[in-house]
Formats: sequence, C-alpha cells, structure tokens
Amino acid sequence: MEVADPEEDEAEQPALRFNIEEAEAEFAITEAAEMAEQQAILESIQYEGLYGSQPGVLLARAGGDRRALRRTRRRDKGGGPGAAAAAHVPGAGCGSCPPVFERSYLSYAVVDALKKRFQQVNTWSKTSLGRKEPSVATILTSFENSFDNYGALSTPLYQTATFKQPSATVNGPYDYTRSGNPTRDVLQSGIDKFYHTFSLMAKLEKADQAFCFTSGMASLAAVTHLLQAGQEIVAGEDIYGGSDRLLSQVVPRNGIVVKLVWLESPTNPRQQITDIKKISEIAHSHGALVLVDNSIMSPVLSRPIELGADIVMHSATKFIAGHSDLMAGILAVKGESLAKEIAFLQNAEGSGLAPFDCWLCLRGIKTMALRVEKQQDNAQKIAEFLASHPRVKQVNYAGLPDHPGRSLHYSQAKGAGSVLSFQTGSLSLSKHVVETTKYFNVTVSFGSVKSLISLPCFMSHASIPSSVREERGLTDDLVRISVGIEDVDDLIADLDYALRSGPA
Repeated sequence: MEVADPEEDEAEQPALRFNIEEAEAEFAITEAAEMAEQQAILESIQYEGLYGSQPGVLLARAGGDRRALRRTRRRDKGGGPGAAAAAHVPGAGCGSCPPVFERSYLSYAVVDALKKRFQQVNTWSKTSLGRKEPSVATILTSFENSFDNYGALSTPLYQTATFKQPSATVNGPYDYTRSGNPTRDVLQSGIDKFYHTFSLMAKLEKADQAFCFTSGMASLAAVTHLLQAGQEIVAGEDIYGGSDRLLSQVVPRNGIVVKLVWLESPTNPRQQITDIKKISEIAHSHGALVLVDNSIMSPVLSRPIELGADIVMHSATKFIAGHSDLMAGILAVKGESLAKEIAFLQNAEGSGLAPFDCWLCLRGIKTMALRVEKQQDNAQKIAEFLASHPRVKQVNYAGLPDHPGRSLHYSQAKGAGSVLSFQTGSLSLSKHVVETTKYFNVTVSFGSVKSLISLPCFMSHASIPSSVREERGLTDDLVRISVGIEDVDDLIADLDYALRSGPA
C-alpha cells in the first residue's frame, strides 16, 4: 500500500491515496479476539477525534458495528478539518456513536504508526499466540506515547490550564486540565489517547483503571467520599500516621462512618503482615470494599488486586516517582462502576495531579524496577547487620528469617522492600543514631533514591496520641530507615559508627 511521505512538499503530495480494499486487507485478521481488539482501537481513535498535521484518513462508523475507512481529500488550499466533507458524522444523532468531533483526521505518520501498533498490541497482549507477558521493568520503559506527531521519545509536558476547541458546539478530547490532560493520561489512563485498555498504573497493579491525585492523602480522602453515613471503617492499628489522622479526626467530622477495610502489609513502620487474600474474602462476604495501601511495597513487589483488593493506593511520592521531588497519590481500582465513581470525584473535587508533577512522575517511574531491586538488596544486608549488632534490641523487617510473618509475606509479595525499623532500648541512643549518621537524611517519607532515617513517634506518627502509640507498640526509641541506592558498605559503616559512638 502506497502512502505519501508526510515530509514531501505539499504541492507534490497527492490528495490522498488510501485504498479502502487495501486497508481492509492489510488490517485483516483471523481470530475473533483480534478483530474485537482492533475494532476497539479504531473506534477509540474515532471517538477521541484526534487530528494529524497532514491530510489523512477519516475513521467513521457506517452503521451498526461495521467499521469503515472513508477516504477524504482537501477541498481547498486551507485544508484541515473544516475543509473536508464527511459522509458520516459520529455523534450526529445516528444512535450508534457517542458525541465526538464532527470529523476525525489521522496524519500519514499516524496511520503508519497505527499499523505498527497493531503488531505491538498483539505482542504485548495475545497470550494465545504464546507470547510472554512483559516484566515490570520492560513495561516501565515501553509505555511512551507512540502516536506523538513529532516522535517525542519522552512524554511531552502539556503545561496548560485549558485547550482550544474545534467549534463553539463541539468539544475535543480535552477542555480543561482539571478534567483531563494528555500528560496525566499517559500515567493514569493509558499510553496515549488511543489505548485506554493499557493504563500504565492499572497494568502494573492488574487493575481496571488508575487515577492520579495531588497527594497520597488526597487519594485516600477521595475513597472516603465514596461511602455514606452509617457505614463503618475497619483499619489496622499499625497504619501510617497521616491515614490514622484522616480516619480518626477528619472523617468523623462529616458524620461518615465508612464501610471499608483499610490495610497496609507490611505496616509502616513495624512491618506487621496481613493476610490480604483472607481479609478480602471476609470483607466481601459482608459487602465491604477492601483498600490496600501498597506504598511501602510498590507494584514491583506486590499486586494486591490479584489477592482480592478492590482499591490499591500509592503515595507516588515514594517508590513510584522515587526522587523526593514531587507529591502525588494514585488509586488503582477494580471494576467499571468503582472507576466511574473515582473519576467523578477526582474531577468534581479538582484533585487531579498537575501536568508538571505527572511529567516528573513519568520520568521517575522508568527506573522504578531497578531502584526497588537495588534498595531491597541494600535493605536486606542492613537488616542482617542490625540484627547482629550488640546495641540493637529488635529489628522489624519481613526479610529476616525470624520475622513472625515472613512466610505469609512471601506468599503474597516478591520481596521485603527497603523500609525497616529497629529499636535500641534507649531514646537517647536512637536520637544520637538518627542525628549522627552521615549518609542517612533525617526526614519523613520513604522510597527515595537517598537513604532516609527518622524517629516515627516524633515525626511521621507524631499525630497519633502517645497513649495510643504505646498500645500499638510504637515506642519512642523506634528508628525507621528507608534504604536508598548508595553503596551498602558505606551505609553499614555509617550506622555502625553512629551506634557505637552513642551514649551508654
């Protein structure tokens, strides 16, 4: 099939040579599943109404489920959408199409990319052909927007508040960044506006859809707004301090008692393990939703949706972005109905992640698999060192052989991660360790490429009353470490010096 070179001079370029029979033959497929897949792709392109920079192909429905590629040609030198005539206008009262652009054009470059993409879709998703599902590391470096008209290798930053529309009565795929933005959609809704079925975060979590929020707490707040007064919340006692504050101090002000089971596994900071599958079965038998805060594990090590969770939450500030340079939260959800509710809340509350933060997150996420692997290797060695140190009383890390929940943890996760805690038996010694280390930064948060250290009772969990902390085993001498990607020998030597030089 001959398609004009988009870089040729416009005067030398034919109006359009795109033969419908050749196109149908080239896109011909033998399996019903492949037919449905390509149909969905073509229709999603049609529905989005994307324009190319060259004269192109109008994709339209010719009634029912039949698809047609209708040839168009420029009617005047002005070209573009307003200069072409369409035999069928999607969304113009035919009853079979949703409201979209009156005309949808694809440039020659896009048509060529579309044909290549059909092959990639089959490579990525067709297990019937015996092709291997890609690893997380491969997914994280293969999700970019293949249909970018300029061939950008990295996702462009659409730093805009609003978008121009094709006419006064017809809206394009984007109108206002609060409701949607191309940069955000690469992260939360798909590779690009063509592939809603390949949402990056949803694919990583084996969920149906994912949503990006301005912070982890904003994403959790959205979940509480799903539910109604008179319903109950069940949450583990050893959860993140901010989550505890939201559930115990903020939500009750609204008269809401939520029907939701709220889990962390391992917990932060004591590394307690919960049987996610069993809890999910019990919760579902009583009609309750299950949310798992997976921030401490990341999708590289754990996928709670596969264990029965309905919602997986991430503070993307942590391992997903990985560089301590943004705040973001992500919800990955199971089921179309739940996804629609979250989408409505995200838009109505204006809590969607800003384009620049999405761009930073997309930049950081490419190395998540490498970072998590290195950080976990370092953490394992540090935990073993601390467990044998004479000045350390207890180490909380699921990767240690004597951890009471080790067997359960490894039945539902691929590793123990890189967050651990330990006790010295002395607040003064623990304070000295935190303040004396050279390569550990004294700060809240975790998941950074830099190693972090803190006293949770005075920092991340300070909002929990001291009496409640004592009941939960959160002692003042508890030290939390988030291990980075530095040389592990340097980190161990740093901790050893801090421990040995501390007060008796």
